[in-house]
Amino acid sequence: MKYKKVCIEAFGYEIPDNIVKSSQIEERLSSLYERFNLHHGRLEMMTGIKERRFFNNGTKPSDASIKASEKAMAKAGIKREDVDFLLHCSVCRDFLEPATATTVHKSLKLPSKTGIFDISNACLGFLNGMVTLANMIELEQIKTGIVVATETSEILIEKTIKDLLEDKSMTKTKLRLYMASLTLGSGAAAVILTHSSISRTGHKLLGGSSRTASQHNGLCRVVPDACFYSNNHPAMQTNAEELIKNGHLLALDTWEATKKELGWSNEDVDKVSCHQIGATQRKPLLDLLGLDLSKDFSTAHYLGNIGSVSLPITFAIGVEEGFIEQSDKVAMLGIGSGLVCLMLGVEW
Repeated sequence: MKYKKVCIEAFGYEIPDNIVKSSQIEERLSSLYERFNLHHGRLEMMTGIKERRFFNNGTKPSDASIKASEKAMAKAGIKREDVDFLLHCSVCRDFLEPATATTVHKSLKLPSKTGIFDISNACLGFLNGMVTLANMIELEQIKTGIVVATETSEILIEKTIKDLLEDKSMTKTKLRLYMASLTLGSGAAAVILTHSSISRTGHKLLGGSSRTASQHNGLCRVVPDACFYSNNHPAMQTNAEELIKNGHLLALDTWEATKKELGWSNEDVDKVSCHQIGATQRKPLLDLLGLDLSKDFSTAHYLGNIGSVSLPITFAIGVEEGFIEQSDKVAMLGIGSGLVCLMLGVEW
């Protein structure tokens, strides 16, 4: 896919105030650690995640999505009546039906002309939303739109800790399936995309490529779907080793396709913004892709894995902190369970 008419106007994001350290989670699991003779500090050592943020109890995904959207609109100088489309793109939603986008639309007081729907595709949902909106803009169906997502991981982590402590049949091997769940954090991100003819920034979304390896869709599962089966909150099981190994292979395939589509070489890339599953996975992935670690900006060590929000919130903070500069060619490297991969090129 290639775009000639799509620009990124502004990002907005919301980071919760409640800090939860990896050491605090391990302290709650002390009895399990003692049972299996595990040393405290292994969670941070294995992932590079020192802490993550959680929203207050009762915070709905739409609550944070509204705030992130408002911030993005304010930065972009976009009026409500100018928004042609709104996509809500996180795993977490307020309810099964209707779309969470309806709640965000109502609270933002967007006009009735503004089209909406939800997109959900694991950690890739936000980038899928950007592509969907970009396609509409490129086809000149719309001029301006918002992509927004919020992940709220508090309930899933609480459920995971409870299950680990109560499961009398727990083994060391089984425990590994739950460790990735403990890396999750919470947050929200939004982005405004516009037609180049009305862009104030000129930050170009150039296009990219996607690849799918659905034979690996069982490596990370959130089960059960509470909406259908019970009132129990879902829990996540992840074969992290196989997920990372096969995810990296898919990423390499996608990166080669993306470079070909954009006419880039590795030397053309000034900066990189990756999906954040952990700080320790940055170098192995970038080495495989032939990209220098110094070009990558990371937030995993203090925000954890925020699912679909990880990449856009990291990009936004990178811009704020001056890491991503005017005219930089930036590679957005998205990978999600499924396995699915989508990589985009930006000329900032």
